[in-house]
Amino acid sequence: MSRLEDRVAIVTGASPNIGGVLAAGLAREGARVVCADISADTAHLAAERITAAGGQAVAAVGDVTDPAHADEVVQLALERWGRVDVLVNNAVKFDQRGLLDMPVEDYRRQTDIILGGSFLFTRAAARAMIDGGRGGSIINVLSTAAWQGQPGNIGYSTAKSGMINFTRSVAMELAEHDIRVNGFTPTATQPQDPELVRQVGQLGRMEGRFTMDFAAQFPMRRLPTPDDYVGAVVFLASDDSAMVTGSNITVDGGATAKYWPWQPHPV
Repeated sequence: MSRLEDRVAIVTGASPNIGGVLAAGLAREGARVVCADISADTAHLAAERITAAGGQAVAAVGDVTDPAHADEVVQLALERWGRVDVLVNNAVKFDQRGLLDMPVEDYRRQTDIILGGSFLFTRAAARAMIDGGRGGSIINVLSTAAWQGQPGNIGYSTAKSGMINFTRSVAMELAEHDIRVNGFTPTATQPQDPELVRQVGQLGRMEGRFTMDFAAQFPMRRLPTPDDYVGAVVFLASDDSAMVTGSNITVDGGATAKYWPWQPHPV
């Protein structure tokens, strides 16, 4: 039997870069998946790819900062499959600007999507898990930018860092209900979509400032792809991690472990 047989998962932010691949990976292990995204095309494409591969999935379209949407997505899962077992909080807005040039309204919007959306979906999913009486697993997608100081990316870095203690706090609150809450930390990722590959080189760049060379600084010989993340997330979603909560799994090829002046691949 697959590790997630008969379970139901919700994944927010179902783009092909990370969220959609995680959704497909959960489905391959037997989960039935709600693919949620603000873009109708993105949500439906993620669900269609799962069903085309023989899995079960449905799309849900809406804004993660809307409390009604969070409740509606959970209700969709309950009406279709009768339960909610796994939530992956992956919805994100990329807006690379710094302290001195980012309007406060844009800063609030970005942090609300990452932190506020996770709050709303975690609350809605946790209520369903408690009512179901089977426990569950909530996985918050963090970032190496949550653990390190990245210039020129103030909203993203702040919100992702806030997710670290959001994870710990919620894990303690929900432990009595057998609901595990953990973080998952990816890093700069080599997209599967060729059209997105060039964006990796633009990460952290701001009008010629804060130049970052991911290839030269990365300890391993290549950046991870979204497929490299699936195993860790499936582990956190499954009973294999029954005693893991309030913790974090990092899949970053050693990026956060590296001593800062060392350049593994000088060019």
